[in-house]
Amino acid sequence: MIVDTHTHFYDPTRPQGVPWPDRGDQFLYRRIMPDDFKREVLSEGVTGTVVVEASAWVEDNQWVLDLAEADPFLLGLVGHLEPPDPGFESDLNRFAGHDLFYGIRLGKAPVDDPVYFRALEQLAAHDLTLDLLVGKEWLPGVAACAARFPGLRIVLNHLAHVPVTGGRPDDEWASGIKSVAAHPNVFCKISGMVELAQDTPPPEDPAYYRPVLDVLWHAFGEDRLLYASNWPVSWRYATYRQVQSLAIACFESKGSDVLDKIMGGNSREAYRWVPRG
Repeated sequence: MIVDTHTHFYDPTRPQGVPWPDRGDQFLYRRIMPDDFKREVLSEGVTGTVVVEASAWVEDNQWVLDLAEADPFLLGLVGHLEPPDPGFESDLNRFAGHDLFYGIRLGKAPVDDPVYFRALEQLAAHDLTLDLLVGKEWLPGVAACAARFPGLRIVLNHLAHVPVTGGRPDDEWASGIKSVAAHPNVFCKISGMVELAQDTPPPEDPAYYRPVLDVLWHAFGEDRLLYASNWPVSWRYATYRQVQSLAIACFESKGSDVLDKIMGGNSREAYRWVPRG
């Protein structure tokens, strides 16, 4: 079982268009649908994906849920809702009633903000997951949130945006990762490797990425790391096969049982998805 826990789908040809990606992005600004993804990944053994909504339009959450209802390859959705919006509470209650809605992604760690704290309380009450698109400056806040809401599952996206250089990673990032991972309700996605590589093109040698992944391995261990591609964003930098091969190569020495967890099994604990048709 290989579950890709981070993909995006969108259709700029819709009458309303899309808010992301930008029209000026000649690579990403095109119709990207589940069938396009499956053409790239079925031969690589991928058995399903968790979609992450990048659009800030509330109804685009429903658009992806409709796609997922029609295609069991889509295991579910991490949605996009913003706690300061007046309709946040009702919108979250609405989508939480859908079996394929697994949580939301935010671009900041809520720190000393009662609006965000109420949102996290609501997420935890619904047994939903919080994805975070954050860098090292937010990691102390993530640790504080994890301590304040121990029943809330939190998933760091894209290696917490550390630059990948082939050498020792940023000390502040490494310290932040250690403090965050001390909380057992925090997970981390092995995604964004080729996007964060500081060399062009991104090296295909797994050794280039191991200094970063070793920090994550020692912090999170075998049960809280999740495979993810960030497709189609990663497609700009490497083929899907290259992205997946890097993840496998960096962890296969840990043994097949561990690799199975990282490539699929851990995602069920993070998102509580259930197998579909």
